[in-house]
Amino acid sequence: MPDPLASRVHDVTVGPARLLVLPVGVPDVVSFRGSFESAPDLGASDDVVQSVVATLLDKGTVRRDRFAVAEALEGRGAQVSFYSDGLRMGFAGRALRDDLADVIALVAEQLREPALDADEVEKAVVRAVAGVRRALESTGGQASGALARRLYGPAHPNYALAPADEFDALDAITPEAVRAYHAAHVGADGLTIALAGDVEPSAVQAAVQAAFGDWRPHERGPVFDAEATPEPPGRTVVEMADRQNLDVRLGHAVDLRRDDDDFLATYAGVFALGGNFSSRLMQTVRDEQGLTYGIGATLGGPSVRHDGHVQVQVTLSQESVARGIAATRAEVEAFVAEGVSEPVLAQTQTTLAGTHVVGLATTSGAAARLLVNAERGFDVGYLDRFPDLVRALTADEVTAAVRRHVRPADLHETVAGTMPDDLGV
Repeated sequence: MPDPLASRVHDVTVGPARLLVLPVGVPDVVSFRGSFESAPDLGASDDVVQSVVATLLDKGTVRRDRFAVAEALEGRGAQVSFYSDGLRMGFAGRALRDDLADVIALVAEQLREPALDADEVEKAVVRAVAGVRRALESTGGQASGALARRLYGPAHPNYALAPADEFDALDAITPEAVRAYHAAHVGADGLTIALAGDVEPSAVQAAVQAAFGDWRPHERGPVFDAEATPEPPGRTVVEMADRQNLDVRLGHAVDLRRDDDDFLATYAGVFALGGNFSSRLMQTVRDEQGLTYGIGATLGGPSVRHDGHVQVQVTLSQESVARGIAATRAEVEAFVAEGVSEPVLAQTQTTLAGTHVVGLATTSGAAARLLVNAERGFDVGYLDRFPDLVRALTADEVTAAVRRHVRPADLHETVAGTMPDDLGV
């Protein structure tokens, strides 16, 4: 039996960073992933500015322009990217073992000393505006955004700005605002870096100390509403011209966080409802009734710091939209009433445990999982325990959790597309 992964992880503090290093038998290649708390004021649309800042971090530093940065990476065959993820910002990449120290130093330079040139800010805003306009053409995106606005208040991490508000927020972005945001929010708060591959822990510690050792945190507290603030259950319609296929979202907020005792059982139950092609919704509404090509259910958006929601998503034609919504609601209600059987749970357990193990089979997957678990406050051993925790679930436990947290009568409904006359809106 192979050694537990956790026994091979070096978990140390280096300067302001928590460093997680997993040596694995992949010659020469190292993948890494890191993040830090950015504490945006979501009620003030800080997340829009944060997203723009993230896209600018690879556009040059005060020491070298974007072409020199690209050359420094491409000449080594290395990759680096940056992202904005709600309450955190992060970076990910891959490099050869012998180049790792230089690449880590470059990542630190990009994070700590970005150029944030006025012309690049303008280009980034133009790209972001174009992205919002593209999203306006997506029935799925419009339905999901409308549901998020029904379930959450503007200062909740899962809230989605209305397109008009997002345009306004982007229009207000200036180079000065971007630089001010970077100065106030990009720092070593909660900095965590995970690496997996052909890596020597002591060499990585030295590289991280040299690159990040004197990076200071801002020590800002979170600025967001921790709880969902839903409207009473109801329907929102987003009219979109010339969209004969409509996207529907059904959902409600769930008082459940990622580290709650009920989370894993509820997650497994919602997966059995609509997590893959063998789930109940796919077998009934799609395969038996032929009302849709695409339907699923997720437990979306919970973290250890805020709650999330249950969501069912289904794509329907104009001819089948009324029947499809009714059938979907009926199946959710029946699923909760009937509970999760032992055979269904066994199939779900096999899928969830297997997906976890497969995800750890690559260096990038292992680094990502190390980081996610650290962000959630789990110890390193959770890497090994997760499949066993899933397999230990019983049908009674999953059924009870589903009945506590999935409430068919409380489902909000959003529909995006060209509405038929008989939908009853």
